Parts: sequence; C-alpha cells; structure tokens
Amino acid sequence: MNRLTSILKALSSETRLRILNILFERDCCVCEIMQIMAISQPIVSHHLGAMYNAGLLKMRRQGCFSIYAIDWENLDAYVADVLKGARRGLQGNKLVEQDLCKLAQAKSVAHQRKHKM
Repeated sequence: MNRLTSILKALSSETRLRILNILFERDCCVCEIMQIMAISQPIVSHHLGAMYNAGLLKMRRQGCFSIYAIDWENLDAYVADVLKGARRGLQGNKLVEQDLCKLAQAKSVAHQRKHKM
C-alpha cells in the first residue's frame, strides 16, 4: 500500500504530469524541461526528485548534466499501467500538446556540449 500511495502522490501534481508527458516522448535533461515549461531549475529538480524517489524515473549523468527517463524496465506491471492510463488521460490537453511542440524545439545544453567536443 505504501508503494502505491507514494506513486499516486508523485503523480498528483499538474507540473509532474506535464513533465511525465514530456518524458513519454524522450529522455530529457533538466535544462530542456526548464525551457519547455518556463520554470526554474530548482522547481524542475524538485518535481523530478519526487518522481525519481517514487521509483518512476531513472537518471543518468552526462558530464555535469542529469538526464531523466521513465524507468520502464524496473516498474511493476500495475505501475506501468497507471502511467499508461495517465498518458491516455493527458491526450487532447492543449497545455501538454503545447509542451510537446516546445520539446521539438528545446535545446539540450548537454547534447550541444557533447557534439562540440
């Protein structure tokens, strides 16, 4: 019961659902999410941390950057179903559609530095 409660709490924020929707499309660094949602790094990190601590996300380092992704490989089947249900629930929402349009134009500082080296 504690695991389910933790997961549902992690998804109980509009900001977190928007971030999750972005991560359904692809892995992102904090800077990309900041650009897309026009919110500060501490706020993005706070929300990513809540979802990471609930076991929904994985994080990898790329230099000094943190890249986040949905941790599909380690999710229980019922948790994956909850996430898939959330994704279906977000379909057609104008705000999340705008986020995805912005995702296509977001610039990853981590990605740019990797290609300059």
